[in-house]
Amino acid sequence: MTTPIPTPLVTLDDIRDAAQRLKGVAHRTPVLRSRTLDARVGAEVLLKCENFQRVGAFKFRGAYNAASRLTPEQLSRGIATYSSGNHAQAVALAARELGSTAVIVMPEDAPRSKREATVGYGAEIVTYDRYTGDRVALAEALAAERGLTLIPPYEHPHVIAGQGTAALELLEEEGEMGALMAPVGGGGLIAGSATGAKGLHPGIRVVGVEPETGDDTKRSLEAGRRVTIPVPRSIADGQLLHTPGELTFSVNRRLVDAIVLVTDDEIRDAMRFAFEHLKIVVEPSGATPLAALLSGRVEELPERVGVIVSGGNVDAERFARLCGAGA
Repeated sequence: MTTPIPTPLVTLDDIRDAAQRLKGVAHRTPVLRSRTLDARVGAEVLLKCENFQRVGAFKFRGAYNAASRLTPEQLSRGIATYSSGNHAQAVALAARELGSTAVIVMPEDAPRSKREATVGYGAEIVTYDRYTGDRVALAEALAAERGLTLIPPYEHPHVIAGQGTAALELLEEEGEMGALMAPVGGGGLIAGSATGAKGLHPGIRVVGVEPETGDDTKRSLEAGRRVTIPVPRSIADGQLLHTPGELTFSVNRRLVDAIVLVTDDEIRDAMRFAFEHLKIVVEPSGATPLAALLSGRVEELPERVGVIVSGGNVDAERFARLCGAGA
């Protein structure tokens, strides 16, 4: 008796449906090229710049796709989530766009610019200590107490499908490429990207990038099960997870071909490179795939490589502290 093949959590059709919902709401972000970068790396690099997305990061795609499917009654009660910053802003803006409200559980040490932007979109923030508190439990309790609908940052099929629209746009615009790279935090972006990319081009290689101290997904893929590590410390604040998401890992263990790691110094160098040569500002988490390319961490590069530059939410003071003289 053969074992039935499980139905995929998210399909290419789901991503295409999300793209229709996002049409006219999310930005169709630009794809940048740099001859200097191509020469340094030895490949044609296509940068999908989600730092130009609404809220400054790809997260708006998944948040809006999920929130837009709520009933009028659910929207009237409000939305809850937990996030270190970008998903917080995304849910806050999506709620505002849909006439709803948002309550966000955020770590006390989240970057000031991300906290201020979240409040600016009209959300209420509830803080916690990321090293001792359980943000999921806090958000679930808050949602139950107030009757809110919880839209998690990655453990949700509509969120994953929404994130996959960035890769869908890149591949539809630029055609076939040998590899696609994206940062890995909870795993929603890489799961959506891998689903869209391999749905269009089954032979494409999907490579995720994590900070060296936050290698929970790499360890989990190598072990064949979700592994938990101590809460990591890195400048890549959007990737400081101690274990992959359950739903995202079920996708990524099937579709992600490799995970490579980068150091904080390599991330800083990539941020400087993007600023000086591409004339764009990229936050630490968004710079990790570029860091992997510039540092030679990716083996057997194909002729064409797509990169999701996931966000640009870093304020001038922090950028200068990370990338300025003596950093």
